[in-house]
Amino acid sequence: MAARARSQERRAEILRAALEVIAERGYRGASLAAVAERVGLTQQGLLHYFPTKEALLVAVLEERDQWDSVPDSQWRLDLLGSLVEYNAMRPGIVQTFSALLGESVTEGHPAREFFTRRYAAVRGNMAQVLRAEYGDRLPGGLTPEQAAPLMVAVMDGLQFQWLLAPDEVDMPEVFRDFLRLLGGG
Repeated sequence: MAARARSQERRAEILRAALEVIAERGYRGASLAAVAERVGLTQQGLLHYFPTKEALLVAVLEERDQWDSVPDSQWRLDLLGSLVEYNAMRPGIVQTFSALLGESVTEGHPAREFFTRRYAAVRGNMAQVLRAEYGDRLPGGLTPEQAAPLMVAVMDGLQFQWLLAPDEVDMPEVFRDFLRLLGGG
């Protein structure tokens, strides 16, 4: 059991290091050798935990989603505001996620399938949140399903604007403004 715990600890350490390297260099510039060096392993040693760079990338993305996870039925609009505030305190994570998202739109990128699945689920969750808050129609007349992609677009678009101009874009405040707009007031 102790060996298994050490193995899980080591995997977590590798994921943190990979996140840092990707944040610094981008996915394409990040190498397994750089990640291995950061955690004191050989590249061959790293491959014991993650057999390919793509496997490591997907594990990094899944780990990041675990940090932000809330059971689907428990998401509420006020929690979304709290998530935006939380993200504003961790620019490195947001930068890595945003960089990988941007790269994933290219054909054949190893994270493309992950993001495609993730966005389908997130849109569904946002529709549930909006339905719980507003019923079948939002004050502006949209259905929750129509408004959900807009909610996701605002959240992700704000992250890009904030990363590029953190002194000019107050991400949590702008998101609160959007929620007021969405609510019709």
